[in-house]
Amino acid sequence: MSIKVGVIGVGYLGQHHARIYAEIEGVHLVGVADVRKERAESIARQYRCEAVSDYREILDAVDALSIVTPTTTHYPIALDCLKAGKDILVEKPITVTVEEADHLIREAGRAGCIIQVGHLERYNPAVLAASDFIKEPIFIESERLSPFLGRGTDVDVTLDLMIHDIDIILSLVGRSVTDIRAVGASVLSDKLDVAKAWLEFENGCTALATVSRLSPEKQRKLKVSQRDAYIVIDYQASEIKRYRKSAEGMSMDVVKPERKESLKEELRDFVHCVMERKRPMVSGVEGRNALRVVMEITEKIKL
Repeated sequence: MSIKVGVIGVGYLGQHHARIYAEIEGVHLVGVADVRKERAESIARQYRCEAVSDYREILDAVDALSIVTPTTTHYPIALDCLKAGKDILVEKPITVTVEEADHLIREAGRAGCIIQVGHLERYNPAVLAASDFIKEPIFIESERLSPFLGRGTDVDVTLDLMIHDIDIILSLVGRSVTDIRAVGASVLSDKLDVAKAWLEFENGCTALATVSRLSPEKQRKLKVSQRDAYIVIDYQASEIKRYRKSAEGMSMDVVKPERKESLKEELRDFVHCVMERKRPMVSGVEGRNALRVVMEITEKIKL
């Protein structure tokens, strides 16, 4: 069985969706769409597929699509795809508002379509490996720092960066958020460029998430404290350090899972879900839940 796919938006990230689909066995990359026709044609030449400027031109020819466009366009494009009966992978965040996300989830249910949301860090080998020994965390701290690149500044840093960590934290705790406190500021853009949020969960777990796109260097870490261990996940190094109580005080071991391209693992999983009609690890519901928390964080900062 061959799955026919298309990619809507072939900018910085979308070009890699096209590349990977062209590499996956059992997948036929039918076409790419971009409002910049020359860009679509350039990518299409590389991967021997059709190029269009209007994604509607390839809807009838595909089974599934990646939507890799600016966040503000996710909702109308995704709605068109679902109404056409197509399975979709929408890059994070799923939409700009929770109401839009709810509408897409309802439409997908009505049409019998799959929505997967591109929360890439779920497929980071270190995150997947660490999930095996993270049990009932007491305190979680995340840090996601980036230089100012000018990309993604159409949305607040909470939607651009923090949503990755909120999604991971929600998946690790698995309980409802009962309280949120947050601070942040706009510095180099008219959107939030730096933010810090404190979350409390119904089971007593607390989490502190810090994001910035003003850092001189990139940093991606998640630190988890639980009864038997202190676990540090370095996303960039794809490495886990686990500290545990010992007779000498503390012992430490390092876990280095096999390096894999997270995006390739994510797209392979999407294709598998489409073929087997399975619910994705990050479905529209998980994407919506992360968005809801991030929107509340953003609102608290802007009060």
